Amino acid sequence: MAKPPLSMKPTGWFQVAWSDEIAIGDVHKMHYFSREMVAWRAQSGRLTVMDAYCEHLGAHLGFGGHVEGEAIECAFHGWQWNHEGRNVCIPYEKRPNRGRRMQTYPVVERNESVYIWHDVEGREPYFDVPDIFASFQDGSSLADYYPRQSLYEPNKELHPQYVMENGVDVAHFKFVHKTPIVPVFTRHDFDQPTSYVDFTITFEGDENQSIDDIDSCIEAINGGLGIAVTKSSGMVDNRTMSTITPVDEKTSDVRFTVYIGRQPGKDSPRAETKAQEFGQEVIRQFKQDIYIWSHQRYSDPPALSSSEFEGFTAIREWARQFYPDGGGGSAAELQSAAAEIS
Repeated sequence: MAKPPLSMKPTGWFQVAWSDEIAIGDVHKMHYFSREMVAWRAQSGRLTVMDAYCEHLGAHLGFGGHVEGEAIECAFHGWQWNHEGRNVCIPYEKRPNRGRRMQTYPVVERNESVYIWHDVEGREPYFDVPDIFASFQDGSSLADYYPRQSLYEPNKELHPQYVMENGVDVAHFKFVHKTPIVPVFTRHDFDQPTSYVDFTITFEGDENQSIDDIDSCIEAINGGLGIAVTKSSGMVDNRTMSTITPVDEKTSDVRFTVYIGRQPGKDSPRAETKAQEFGQEVIRQFKQDIYIWSHQRYSDPPALSSSEFEGFTAIREWARQFYPDGGGGSAAELQSAAAEIS
């Protein structure tokens, strides 16, 4: 991938694990936003994500560090740090070091996943992680779906904004995913940090059918640049979640989650097998996108057709708010901002 002219340190919520990867007492090593981090789960079940290097003498807490009750203990000298990053114990001193503090990150567990809030300016979260069920306000819950199916592709050379822009790129469905006709937007709303994109789509029939005869659609909710959840209607009931989390200045980790709905009265082993097969087909199609994104160049300005202009213009303008450098979706803007700083 040609390195994009976009910051790899955008503001927002980003998935760093699935919840069941971090059991009580676990210390989980991670590397995101060019920083070494650890996630650890206290005996109460509370999850903490913090920078990995102990503030004492710099030992990495992911190598030998362990959970003691509601704190993580460094393997080097036994210093303990709580969920706020405060030192609560130095085993060979009468009192802790109250002057030093570990960098911690706001954490949300939702959608069976772990998200951290990243902001280089240190601001508190100002929008929520979308819920793959509750956010669609249709009364659905995890109990209505078969166990999730997941894809994890680490260290891919792609930028989170590529994935968000895919949500307004309806034309690619016909050429990448072989839909018979190009889908049509019914909504795109980019007024808030959480945005909404809906479109009519079908994967069946032929190119001679009319879009007016199609009653199937996809609704998407984008929680910043890091998370997109979707609901499909009028076809096999499924929910998906795609999350892209920057690792360093060139690569991101890609996670994709699929839930297939249970059919009342048809919850048999055969039905579950069919659901598993359909989920794998959804994952296969997402992998087709990853293949293109990971070899893509950020086109700026893009050569858009008339039908693409509104959607791409809206999403790139929306994306600007998540870049603290003020440069958003345009290389020219970034160069101008850099010139002003210098």
